[in-house]
Amino acid sequence: MLPERYSGRHNWWRLHHTRSPFVAPLQLMRTLIRPAMTMLPTGAADVAVVVEGGEIVDIDPGVGLTVDETIEATGLCLMPGVVDDQVHFRDPGLTHKEDLTCASRACAKGGVTTFLEMPNTSPTTTTVERLHEKLALAATKSLVNYGFYIGATPANLDELKAAERTPGIKVFIGSSTGDLLVDGQQDLERIFAETTLPLTAHCEDEATVRANAERLAGTTDVADHSRIRDHAAARIATARAIDLAERHGHRFHVLHVSTGDETDLIRAAIDRGHGLLTGEACPHHLLFTTDDYARLGTLVQMNPSLKTPNDAARLWKALGEGTLQVIATDHAPHTWEEKQKPYPQSPSGLPAVENSLALMLTEAQAGRCTLRQIIHWMCDAPARTWDLVGKGRIEVGYDADLVLVDLEARHTVRSVSQVTKCGWSPWDGVELIGRPIRTLVGGRTVYHEGRFDEAVRGAEAQYDHSRGGYWATGGHGATPFGPDSSGFQSATA
Repeated sequence: MLPERYSGRHNWWRLHHTRSPFVAPLQLMRTLIRPAMTMLPTGAADVAVVVEGGEIVDIDPGVGLTVDETIEATGLCLMPGVVDDQVHFRDPGLTHKEDLTCASRACAKGGVTTFLEMPNTSPTTTTVERLHEKLALAATKSLVNYGFYIGATPANLDELKAAERTPGIKVFIGSSTGDLLVDGQQDLERIFAETTLPLTAHCEDEATVRANAERLAGTTDVADHSRIRDHAAARIATARAIDLAERHGHRFHVLHVSTGDETDLIRAAIDRGHGLLTGEACPHHLLFTTDDYARLGTLVQMNPSLKTPNDAARLWKALGEGTLQVIATDHAPHTWEEKQKPYPQSPSGLPAVENSLALMLTEAQAGRCTLRQIIHWMCDAPARTWDLVGKGRIEVGYDADLVLVDLEARHTVRSVSQVTKCGWSPWDGVELIGRPIRTLVGGRTVYHEGRFDEAVRGAEAQYDHSRGGYWATGGHGATPFGPDSSGFQSATA
């Protein structure tokens, strides 16, 4: 029998809904995890956690509990698994760069237990049939939990209306080609007006980018990438998307915010009180700036482009104030050979899922943020933004997607040791402090000290979109991370 504390809104959902037939079989072993510190929603606590059947079934159990396995994690911190809501895993169609097997290994090594992947694969994920094909593919290949966005086109409104089993709809308002580019106003109006799933977008104004590219035609300087995909391109597209969301009353998440100007737009929208807008930052926009082109060249070419040190500082400030709620990687690998091509033949994007948590733990060691903020930005907030059931917290009834972290471990990123298929990292040679030691998915150890259990398969992410997203589930006030409780520490650069 489950303890009395197995109660609450999350568990009401589980009691009144059947488990999806697409979810992997439950693990029935009862495991006791005994770390030095457990990060609960109420803060750090010296408590053990019991998992069984793929879920957390008890916290701080009494003595004499019978278990099948005990994980003694002396000196380690137990935290929820990371939810990365923006990745490009290139499968199907571009698997010379990355695939679901290699990418999910990288997730497990990096403490990411759930990923949500974008639709610009080959073929693109723009129909319900292709969405289901991708889910079936992941069921056979992914070591961690998975979900896939459906992509919007100017002509697939019926598919978007029919889609289920997805976190939401991805719109490319710029920075795409073919049918995934949606920058016509009438097309965008229809998508925002007639669909009901949450929307998210890549926001760079296509007309601005094209005009800048024409003005700088013939350039071979990768630093010009930030002049082509400039502040105006990001600001115009984000303002346009916010206007659409507010006029149509549609939930909208701004991906990979790169400029301080965008954070001002998002803050103003939040202050208007509609409860529709959320936004995210990526490690590369927080930790790299235009100053890094001289050192790293095309390795840090990405869309949206790098911006100034002042923009990076304003992104940190926006995270610390709650204007941005999520940190995600935008993991977008290309081969080393592709990235070595001269600009502008070189492709945009970089790998990050393997190192994102360690990068943020290092920033916490430097005093730029706190561990509780990291868990909010990378675990709880993305789970609530996308209505994920059972993700993002260590709480009875939630899924046993957990990471044991050594907060003091010093290690150096090496491209040769990366498990992502592209085999390189822009952080090669950087010393980090803090790293995942053991990752559990559905209560099963998938990664431990450099070794993977290839028999583990993640489960399809489950959504309850009736919850209404981040603000409908209490915003900052529903967590211990916001100003209604212990408050955000100022996260300044």
